[in-house]
Amino acid sequence: MRARLPQPTLIVIPARYGSTRFPGKALATLDGKPIVQHVYERACQAALPDWKVVVATDDRRILKAAHGFGATAVMTSRTCKSGSDRCAETAQYFPAYPVVVNLQGDEPFQPSFNIRLAVRTLLSSACPVSTLAARCPVKDLQNPNVAKVAISKGRAIYFSRSPVPFYRDTQRSKAAKWFKHIGLYVFRRSFLVEFSKWRETPLEQAEKLEQLRILENGQSIAIAVTPHDSIGIDTPADLARARRMAQAERREVMELT
Repeated sequence: MRARLPQPTLIVIPARYGSTRFPGKALATLDGKPIVQHVYERACQAALPDWKVVVATDDRRILKAAHGFGATAVMTSRTCKSGSDRCAETAQYFPAYPVVVNLQGDEPFQPSFNIRLAVRTLLSSACPVSTLAARCPVKDLQNPNVAKVAISKGRAIYFSRSPVPFYRDTQRSKAAKWFKHIGLYVFRRSFLVEFSKWRETPLEQAEKLEQLRILENGQSIAIAVTPHDSIGIDTPADLARARRMAQAERREVMELT
């Protein structure tokens, strides 16, 4: 059943400066713009009239850049351990929004279709949170920077940096379908605030994937499979790949015109 998109909805873009694998990546340039600006513009394309887009950061350099390209931006605590924690803190400033989207600040190619699909997925379920997945290419199965997800009946069963599921039967593995997790979450606001207070869980600490905290606490995550993939920028090598993608997109536009 196609759920109606809610109003109002808050899209939060958590963007911290001190990334472990790529410090300052939010301000790294892609096609002449900071990465965080690309994410903001994608969010604005998806937003309906009563939705609001906010950049949430712990660094004044990012705050200044966000204000420079016209974004609403807020300073959050440096003690936030995850993007969802930063979203929860930001949601406190905007209590009129019952649905909160965590649109990660390192996903400059996230299609607006995906953002709306994730919102619809939440509203058509009884789950407190939703997310997305896409088909995982075989070349990414062993890449620990690409989180994989096992899915059953529209629910996420497990997330891992390793390939899941493991196919013991070689013949079955030839026709196997693996899915990669797309870093986009939609929360019911009340659950987001509660979730941010929970302690880290053993599997979360092992995999370094915060969404496992939800599953380990017995909650369900609704998940939809999208045909539109997106890439996150976690390392300088990812940025180089993103720049090649941007160049390819420009060439396609020029050929069409």
